[in-house]
Amino acid sequence: MTENTQQQPASNPELPTQYVPAEVEGKLYERWVDRGYFEADEKSQKPPFTVVIPPPNVTGSLHLGHAFEHTLIDAVTRRKRMQGYETLWQPGMDHAGIATQNVVERELAKEGKSRQDLGREAFVERVWKWKAESGGQISGQMRRLGDGVAWSRERFTMDEGLSTAVQTIFKKLYDDELIYRAERIINWCPRCLTAISDIEVDYQDDDGELVSLKYGEGEDSVVVATTRAETMLGDTAVAVHPDDARYAHLVGKQIKLPLTDRTIPVVADEHVDPEFGTGAVKVTPAHDPNDFEIGRRHDLPNITVMDERAVITVPGPFKGLDRMEARSAIVAALRADGRIVAEKRPYTHSVGHCSRCKTTIEPRLSLQWWVKVEPLAKAAGDAVRDEKVAIHPKEMEPRYFAWVDNLRDWCISRQLWWGHRIPVWYGPNGEMVCVGPDDEAPAGEGWTQDTDVLDTWFSSGLWPFSTLGWPEQTPSVEKFYPNSILITGYDILFFWVARMMMFGLYAMDGTPPFSTIVLHGMVRDQLGKKMSKSFGNAVNPLDWMDKYGSDAVRFTLARGANPGIDVPIGEDWVQGSRNFANKIWNATRFAMMNGATVEGPLPDAAELSATDRWILSRLNAVVAEVDAYYEDYQFAKLSDSLFHFAWDEVFDWYVELSKTTFIEGGEAAKVSGRVLGEVLDVTLRLLHPVVPFVTETLWTTLTGKESVVVADWPADSGFRDAAAEREIEHLQRVITEVRRFRSDQGLQPGQKVPARLDLTGTPLAAHEPAIRQLLRLQPEGEGFHATATLPVEGATVALDLSGTIDVEAERKRLTKDLGAAEKEKAQATAKLGNEAFLAKAPDNVVEKIRGRLTKAEADIERLTAQLAGLPQG
Repeated sequence: MTENTQQQPASNPELPTQYVPAEVEGKLYERWVDRGYFEADEKSQKPPFTVVIPPPNVTGSLHLGHAFEHTLIDAVTRRKRMQGYETLWQPGMDHAGIATQNVVERELAKEGKSRQDLGREAFVERVWKWKAESGGQISGQMRRLGDGVAWSRERFTMDEGLSTAVQTIFKKLYDDELIYRAERIINWCPRCLTAISDIEVDYQDDDGELVSLKYGEGEDSVVVATTRAETMLGDTAVAVHPDDARYAHLVGKQIKLPLTDRTIPVVADEHVDPEFGTGAVKVTPAHDPNDFEIGRRHDLPNITVMDERAVITVPGPFKGLDRMEARSAIVAALRADGRIVAEKRPYTHSVGHCSRCKTTIEPRLSLQWWVKVEPLAKAAGDAVRDEKVAIHPKEMEPRYFAWVDNLRDWCISRQLWWGHRIPVWYGPNGEMVCVGPDDEAPAGEGWTQDTDVLDTWFSSGLWPFSTLGWPEQTPSVEKFYPNSILITGYDILFFWVARMMMFGLYAMDGTPPFSTIVLHGMVRDQLGKKMSKSFGNAVNPLDWMDKYGSDAVRFTLARGANPGIDVPIGEDWVQGSRNFANKIWNATRFAMMNGATVEGPLPDAAELSATDRWILSRLNAVVAEVDAYYEDYQFAKLSDSLFHFAWDEVFDWYVELSKTTFIEGGEAAKVSGRVLGEVLDVTLRLLHPVVPFVTETLWTTLTGKESVVVADWPADSGFRDAAAEREIEHLQRVITEVRRFRSDQGLQPGQKVPARLDLTGTPLAAHEPAIRQLLRLQPEGEGFHATATLPVEGATVALDLSGTIDVEAERKRLTKDLGAAEKEKAQATAKLGNEAFLAKAPDNVVEKIRGRLTKAEADIERLTAQLAGLPQG
C-alpha cells in the first residue's frame, strides 16, 4: 500500500461544473481495491481493529437493511483506518441451508425433477454449481455501496477451512457432553421437510377456530379448548392445576377420549392456569412443547399422529388426511357425537409460519441433535455482567439477559442435504462414533453417516474466528481475534449474537469474540411502517443509488441511525442528501477557484481576521464533537453535526463572509485562502467515512495527495477563540435580523437597498463590507431618506425603502401579527400562572407552553421594532 505522505501541488485544480456520481463512484472504488487500501496485514505493527460482516445469505441481494448496516460498519472502519489502525473488515457469505436448497429445488421442479431424482451427491453438486453461477450477487452490490472490505479474505460458510472449524467444534462439544441426541419437540416445516430454528418462524395473526370439547361423561367429564382439533387423536392426558377444587375429584382418574378406544388420565400440574378458559387443558406431548414438558413430568406416552408431511397416520377414518382436512373432519365427527360444547369462528390467534415457504409450522416430536446450552449461555451472560463485553445501547442489556438466562437447549440438526453434514457415524450394531477433522471415518459394512446437516447458525456462530483460520493458531487469529466490535441489528441479538458469544468463549479459552456489541434498529418507510414487498413499500437501494448516488443513500441512512432505534427513510430524504453532496461539490469548487489552498503552513492567530479565527475555532470544536459521537456510536448526531457545520457554517457563512476579502485580494485574501483550504481539508476528511466518493474526488483535487482513504484522521488542535465566536455570532444575528426584515417587507433577496450603518460601540466595524455584501445594502448616497430604522444587537441599520413597499399595507399586516403575538403571550402567561394547571399538566405540556411564551415575546419584540422602523405617514 502506498503511503499517503507525498503532497503534490494542487496548481490550477479543475473540477467539473456538476457532480455526477455515476461517472465517479465505480472508478474510485476499483482504484481503492486495486491499491489494496482495504486489505489487512497480520504482520503490521499497527494496533488491530477488526469487525466482521454479518454474513448475508448467498441467495440474497442488497436491501435497505443491508445498506444501512454496511454504511455504519464502513463509516467506523474507514475512520479507524485513518486513525492508524490495521483495520480488517472481514467479508463473506452464509450458505443459508434452507433458503439455498429451496432455490435449487425450485429450479429442478421447472425441469420436472426433485432432489430425490438426483440423489444426495448429485444434488449437492448442483447447489455448488448454482452458487458459482448465480449466488453472491450481493458482493457486486456491496461494491456499489462503497464497502471497504478485505476482498482477498472473503469467506463462505461452506469453505473447506470453515468446514474444518465446524467439525472441530462439534467434536469438542460432543466429547465434553455438550452435544447429545434426543427426542424433543421442534418447529417442523411440512413443506421444507426439516426442523427449523426459532428465527426462521414468522408469527402472524391467522383466522382459525376455537373449539371446546367435552371429554368423559357426567361428573367425570371435563371441557377443554383447542385450535388444533386434529391433535386430540394424540392426547394422552388432561391436565388441571393441583389447587383447582373443581377438578380435585378427577385427578388420578381415567376418562374416555372421544373418537378413540382409549382412556386418558387427569393429572395435576402447576403449569396449568386455573383462571384461563375452563382451567383444564388437553395434553398432546408429541405435538406441543408445553405438553411435552407436562408429559415428561408425569411419564405420559408420546403418540405421534402425523407424518413429516403433516398427514394423519392414526388408524381409522382420518388416516391419510392432511392436517387441515382432518381438522374439519374431526370437528364434524365430534359435533355428531355431541362432544362440541362451543365453537368460535373466526378465532384470530398467532400462528407460526416457515419464513421460507410460508407453510404453517407443525410442532413435532422428533429425534434430533441438540446443544446443551446452560453452561455456554451462563458464560455468555457473565461476559456482559462482568463488563468484558459492552452492549450499546445499554438499554438492550435486559433483553440480552432475558434471552441467555432462559435459553433452552438448541436443536442443531436439519433434515436437508445442503449444509455441514453431522460428523457422526452409526455402526451395524448400534455403535455411534463422532469423527473430528483429523479422524478416519469408520470403514466396513453397515457403517453410515448421519443424514442430517447442521443449523446454519451453528457455522455462522463461529464466524469471528473461523474466518481467521481457526482451529489453526494462524497469524490472523493472533492479530485480529478477538474482534473489536460487532455492529448488527437488534433483531438477531438472540440468535446470531448469543451463539457467537457462546462459541467464542467456549472455543477461545474464555476470550469473548468482541468487546463491544452495537445494536441498530430496522429500516422502515417514512411513515414508520415495516418495509415489505407484500406492503408495496419495499425499496431496492440500487434504484436510489442509480438516481441520487451512493453517498446520498449512505448519508440518509447514517443520519437516521440512533442507537437501537428503527430508522424511517423516504425518497425525498435521499434527494435532500443528494443536494448536500452537490452543495459540498459546488462550494468546494467555488472555494478552490477563489484561492482556497493547503499549501504552506497555517498563519499564526495574530495574522488572522476574526472571521478566520471563528471558523478555525468552530472547526476544532466539531472535530472533538464528531470524535465523541463516534466513540458513542451516535451516527445520527455526528452526521447532523457535520451537515450543519459544512452547509451552514462553512459554506453559507464563512465562504460568504470571505467573498469581499477574496474580491479585494492582497495578503488578507491569501490568509483567508489558506484558512479556507484548511477548513475544507479537515471537513472533507471528517465527512469521508460516511460519504466516501464525493469527498475522495474533492480532497484529492484540493490537496494533490493520493487518497483520503489513507489520510490521517483530523485531530483537535485545541485552538479555541471564544471572543471570535461571540463576535461572529453577533454578526450573524445582525445579518439574520435584517434579512428577516427585508423578507417581511417583501423585498427580493437580490434587491439592493440604500442603507446607513451605525456600528459604533460594536465589534462589527471591520465587517461593514461583508454586511453590505450579504445584505445587498448600497451606500446611502445623495437624497438618502431613512424610511425604516432597525436597532439590531447594538447596531443601527437605517434603510431607504422609498418606493419599494406599500407602507400602510405593511403597517396593517405588522399590527395584525403583533396583536396575535400579544394574544398568544397572554394565553400562555395565564396558563403558566395557574397553579392548578401546573400541578396536573405533564412536564412536556408545560415545557411546550413555556416555549410558546418565549416565542411570543420574541415575536412581539421583533414586530414592535419593525413597526417603529416603518416610515411615518
